[in-house]
Amino acid sequence: MSTRKRALVFDSGVGGLSVLDAIVDADLAVDLDYAADNAWLPYGSKPDAALVARVPALVSALVREWAPDAVVIACNTASTIALDAVRAAVAVPVVGVVPPIKPAAALTKTGVIGLLATPATVARPYVDDLIAKFAADRTVVRFGSTALVGAAERALAGAPVDKSAVAEAIAGLFDAPHGDRIDVVALACTHFPLLAAELAAAAPRAVTWLDSGAAIAARLKTVAGLEDGQARLRRAGFTGPVGAALADAFAARGFTARAVIGADFSVAPAPMDGYA
Repeated sequence: MSTRKRALVFDSGVGGLSVLDAIVDADLAVDLDYAADNAWLPYGSKPDAALVARVPALVSALVREWAPDAVVIACNTASTIALDAVRAAVAVPVVGVVPPIKPAAALTKTGVIGLLATPATVARPYVDDLIAKFAADRTVVRFGSTALVGAAERALAGAPVDKSAVAEAIAGLFDAPHGDRIDVVALACTHFPLLAAELAAAAPRAVTWLDSGAAIAARLKTVAGLEDGQARLRRAGFTGPVGAALADAFAARGFTARAVIGADFSVAPAPMDGYA
């Protein structure tokens, strides 16, 4: 008889839910925990050295406490900065996020793709290397938005979507040089697929919007040896305050328990219908 595996999905905030959704949609027999380092949100504004020190330590503590069979770093910034350090710190497989530049370059018919990420991600040498490797013969229009991260966080907590943040991102891509020829946009922040409908509605024309969720789910299946089946959501842990609306949003999604992650990375249970 097979034993169900467990996986931990980790992000700076709620953006990792777009990856978690893709894992659920992949029909995998896996129990899922979620951890948000919302006390440090957004990661894109933090020094690299601070993230390299913090993320592996936090993930290591969660691995000791929750004993997952695999970890998904569902954050582009953390993946590009601290993925190797996390892998060195834990004894289970770790899956990171790769901006979907390769599939975007393969799909474009005009030869121009958009890259929408945080300002920290769009400027990283890691992204330069991906473009050189997979899109050297393409034109890549980059735009970095911090406002969209906050807009996604607030929207999940029940606030109206910040239309100005969406408009800024759309203008940053489509009003840029060569932007009138963009036909594929690579979403390189896991928060942004949570606003995919709003971004598509605000775009000047129909384009293909790509994220990494399905690829991450496929990679998790391979490295963790997951069988086909139905995912189950378990705990959601937070390093910072959680308002009632956000706690309700996680409960409505199917999480059955909540945890408070302390400043020393200790983990304590909290009521799912309560808030701090």
